[in-house]
Amino acid sequence: MVKRKTGKPNKNPLKTNLKKRNTLSKELVLTTAIQLADESGLEELSMRSLAVRLGVEAMSLYNHIKNKDELLDGMVDSVVSQIALPKIGGDWKKEMKKRARSAREILNLHPWSTMLIVSRINVGPAMLSYFDATLGCLYSAGFSLPMADHIINAVDSHIYGYILQELNFPIDPKEYSKAAKGFLPSLEKSPFFYLTSLTKKVVSGKYNGLHDFEFGLDLILNGINFNLNFFQKK
Repeated sequence: MVKRKTGKPNKNPLKTNLKKRNTLSKELVLTTAIQLADESGLEELSMRSLAVRLGVEAMSLYNHIKNKDELLDGMVDSVVSQIALPKIGGDWKKEMKKRARSAREILNLHPWSTMLIVSRINVGPAMLSYFDATLGCLYSAGFSLPMADHIINAVDSHIYGYILQELNFPIDPKEYSKAAKGFLPSLEKSPFFYLTSLTKKVVSGKYNGLHDFEFGLDLILNGINFNLNFFQKK
């Protein structure tokens, strides 16, 4: 005699989809979109692929996000909200260093985010707080608001430029010496004396040839600090 299965009947798919729609939120949509972009890149992110990941119909996303542009803006703002804000009234150099290091750490966790920051107008609440706190930090240290804006642009150009190069440079840092060795024979036949001499130092191990985030950051901040009176009068 065959026993009948006593397991619970399958759930009604219509009720299941309704429950998913009811639990869907803008925060969940953005969090999932960020996860998808981290895994596969922005080129694989679409409203359809996002809906598939969430297990809902694509049209249900538009109850929370107007369009792809709003989705991207929300993703950027979510990422920026994780960056440590500089303390207004604190030591401006230490606070700007903290901000820069935090930005590099967070943006490298989301490789797609830096290009969106530099190529779009971002006016989300986290981005506005990020910029306002930085202005406040520098203004409280004696810089005028226009000069504070110049300093932010200089520091951010270093941060974003460094990250983009860090993420896209075609040679693995561990292979840099080996790559330099491969270029050396042709350089030795060239008129580029100084470049050849530098390459030899990389090959010999006397210089690793790698860019240094802290060096560039110190160069900017120390330069400002050295000419503090000049910059604070502007």
